Amino acid sequence: MERMETSYEHLRTLVEEGKLLPLREELLEMNEIDVAEFLEQIEMPQRIVVFRLLPKELAADAFAYLDSEIQREIVQAISNRELFSLVDGMYVDDTVDFLEEVPANVVRRVMAVADPETRETINRFLQYPENSAGSIMTSEMMELHDRCTVAQAMSQIRTSGEDRETIYICYCISDSRRLVGTVELRDLIFHEPDELLRDIMDADRALICVNTHDDQEKVADIARHYDLLSVPVTDNEGRLVGIVTIDDIVDIIEDENTEDLERMALMQPSDDTYLKTGVLTMFKNRIVWLAILMISATFTGMIIEGFESALAAVAGLTAAIPMLMDTGGNSGNQASTLVIRGLALGEIRIRDYFRVVWKELRVSLLCGSALALLNFLRMLVLGNRNIPMILVVCGAMFCAVIFAKLVGSSLPILAKVVHLDPALMAGPMITTIVDAVTLLIYFFLARSFLFG
Repeated sequence: MERMETSYEHLRTLVEEGKLLPLREELLEMNEIDVAEFLEQIEMPQRIVVFRLLPKELAADAFAYLDSEIQREIVQAISNRELFSLVDGMYVDDTVDFLEEVPANVVRRVMAVADPETRETINRFLQYPENSAGSIMTSEMMELHDRCTVAQAMSQIRTSGEDRETIYICYCISDSRRLVGTVELRDLIFHEPDELLRDIMDADRALICVNTHDDQEKVADIARHYDLLSVPVTDNEGRLVGIVTIDDIVDIIEDENTEDLERMALMQPSDDTYLKTGVLTMFKNRIVWLAILMISATFTGMIIEGFESALAAVAGLTAAIPMLMDTGGNSGNQASTLVIRGLALGEIRIRDYFRVVWKELRVSLLCGSALALLNFLRMLVLGNRNIPMILVVCGAMFCAVIFAKLVGSSLPILAKVVHLDPALMAGPMITTIVDAVTLLIYFFLARSFLFG
């Protein structure tokens, strides 16, 4: 990374000195991702000068990795002829991703310069629901008829494979374009030229596909489960219409993880990155749950207020409240985090509810016992000799840990049952519930054994 920064500095120097020929030669030796990163580091109009130096293929590949705002600036600065060349060189899924992020006037201009076939394909992709398999797929896959021979398949790959996103997995189709199997490039290399694809293809792989309207999360789950580099997409009749490639699958996983993290913090997920999200948008995404948690914390205050006289009567009772609430909240968060992640990865299902609860019950008994014993010794070391009070605090801690872990493991699964996002049942929500119950347990034990 440090070497790349040095290289970018050298390229910036070439731009500033107007040495465009040596600059172009160095850009041609770079990866398209590094070219895109360099373009993001320089300002307009230098960015346009550098972009125009790039050959068609490199320009299209680098453009796909640029930030949507920079993409919009470039499109507005180049001519229609340059825009046609750019769109013609991009993969359809990258073009669709770009068009989904830019204003309507930019979309109209791009569609106006695109050739009729590309325009029709883009329109079809844009009609699929947002975050569906159809909206993120590409139609530029390597498809072969199952009646082809290996020699015919290799010839077809050599002829048209350069324009396909991937050729490592080829998709075998029937006369009606139904997906009937897959064949890997290495299988074609090692089989005899006159063998038919239908005899060497993996027909079972035809069953591993998604529908155009399936959620993108299902695409990622299938790719992860079957270790796929691409996932075929079919329509309602089982006809092959596209594939979702590994680069988009990685983006899906990253987006889903980000969304889960935001929901676990009880925030409405944002479509943009942190720095690109406006202050008002962040306010709207956060304020609702903050208000709900604040109001729900009123119950905790009412519980403490109801026991004010008891707290004043015995020294040390009040001091133990923060420790008990923190321990309970942390215990619940540990359980909920693991269960939410397990649900997201498919490791835990609704039918596993009682197994999860039974496991967390045993864990909570061990954790509660260990923490209660440790707290007993801690309070003795600190000079507290009121044994009944110490036992009440330790007993409340033991019960709070058990309750917190059971709640933390149960709520995400129960949320799944009622078709809510399990991530909503995370830290803040668990903590609010556990705090109130922990105090009720604590004051009940105090009233029973200290004031009974």
